[in-house]
Amino acid sequence: MVDNFNFERMTCPAPLADDERVLLGHGSGGKMSADLIRRVFLPELGNVVLDALEDQATLSLCTSNADLMPRLAFTTDSFVVKPIFFPGGDIGKLAVHGTVNDLAVGGATPLYLSAAFILEEGLSIKQLKRIVSSMRQACVEAGVQLVTGDTKVVDHGSCDEIFITTSGVGVLPPGRNLSIHNARPGDCILVSGTIGDHGISIMSVREGIEFETILESDSAPLNDLTRVMLDACPTIRCMRDPTRGGISSALNELAAASRVGIKINETAIPLRHEVHAACEMLGLDPLYVANEGKLIVVVPGSDAERLLAVMRGHALGHDAAIIGDVVDDHPGTVVMRSLIGGERVVMMMAGEQLPRIC
Repeated sequence: MVDNFNFERMTCPAPLADDERVLLGHGSGGKMSADLIRRVFLPELGNVVLDALEDQATLSLCTSNADLMPRLAFTTDSFVVKPIFFPGGDIGKLAVHGTVNDLAVGGATPLYLSAAFILEEGLSIKQLKRIVSSMRQACVEAGVQLVTGDTKVVDHGSCDEIFITTSGVGVLPPGRNLSIHNARPGDCILVSGTIGDHGISIMSVREGIEFETILESDSAPLNDLTRVMLDACPTIRCMRDPTRGGISSALNELAAASRVGIKINETAIPLRHEVHAACEMLGLDPLYVANEGKLIVVVPGSDAERLLAVMRGHALGHDAAIIGDVVDDHPGTVVMRSLIGGERVVMMMAGEQLPRIC
């Protein structure tokens, strides 16, 4: 049920365009984010590595025999989630998991993290200790070490309690080249579990939505799941963790980068009853809701059932499902077959359904 939910606080999913100012929608992970990157950042900072727009950068340290040598994977991310404590996690746990997962979906073994903390004057030391302890536990769970960091304190009102920026380094074995550009017609698309859990759990706390059962964030480190998947199925072409913008953004990015069409089946997408009910009540589309412990994987169709069995045998993949196919038709576009048998185009989210989600 809804407890004093204020619908007027819902952010418009398609804010009016403004070429002169940054809007909340620019942080959505959807179309506005992509436009900002291509209009502001890539023209000034673009290079061969950055232009690929993968979840992580793959770096070769040796110019000779590069294909036979291990490579580094490097990623960075900032976390501004509100509230900083939520069912199933907190900002510290989320920061570790988010960075580990960006490395893991690129096929890398995560090794080392850094963390920079922006603290608001007046933040409770007790809360800070709780967050740091959560980060330590998350590092142990993921098998990584946090080896360097920085701390800054700003005036009260200059940030919202605490912001965390984490970077991660991992190692890629020779010959492994997962990429968002690799999808081919005939491939299958799998998701590792129920979608939208993180976004709706954040909303439930922020907006006072109550469920008959406890809905928790799916925040989790995916590196052991990806290790098992790659060991069993080295033909995997691509993996992505559908965080901001949900699986809609991840699939649209995949279709555009690989210049292929994607068809998904609504009935095949795993979704918790609570998430479905909340989305129906609030007019949200679960395809656009953030996840923090799920991944999408593209694999040749001949290997899909075998990979599915492997994923379902892992604790973080027991609800895995084949949700669609890569096709020759409508390159760059994602189409979904609905519950009633019709089809609709799944566009990249225009703005921001729920800001400060990660």
